[in-house]
Amino acid sequence: MSGHAVESAVGLNPAVRPLDWLLGTWESDEPGQGSFPTIKPFHYNETLYFTHVGQPVINFMFNASHGESNKPLHRETGFIRIQPGTNNVAFIIAQNSGLVEIEEGELDGQKLTLQSRALARTSFAKQPFVQQISRVIQLRSDGRLEQTVCMALENQPLTQHLHITYRRTS
Repeated sequence: MSGHAVESAVGLNPAVRPLDWLLGTWESDEPGQGSFPTIKPFHYNETLYFTHVGQPVINFMFNASHGESNKPLHRETGFIRIQPGTNNVAFIIAQNSGLVEIEEGELDGQKLTLQSRALARTSFAKQPFVQQISRVIQLRSDGRLEQTVCMALENQPLTQHLHITYRRTS
């Protein structure tokens, strides 16, 4: 991913030091599991990039591909901010599906628990519309990163949608 040369030349901004455990590249160590009442269950692989350029934010990019065909699937990119002097965290996310969201929550050690606070979408987004997203990202004691994403649609309550673990590759 571009930007590594810049990152190595600048120090981590103290505002995001509590998130330094995220930094680097993470690859799914086995296919993740995706399901939802309105779709057929599926497996996927994903690469996560968490970087910085010295600003008080962590930059991120999530790239998912189909577990069997390796066809590109979901992509997310954005920024992670911490409210100074607190453990309040915000993810600002743009998705390739046309959804833009702000998730807010708390950092507790090496665990992030987030809920969508604002959702916006393109005028031609696919229905039914996403109404809510929650996400937990945590560094496990075995050094693996784990992510669970839940989603609610107009006609479906908040339900687990994705679960995956990753190993750090850089």
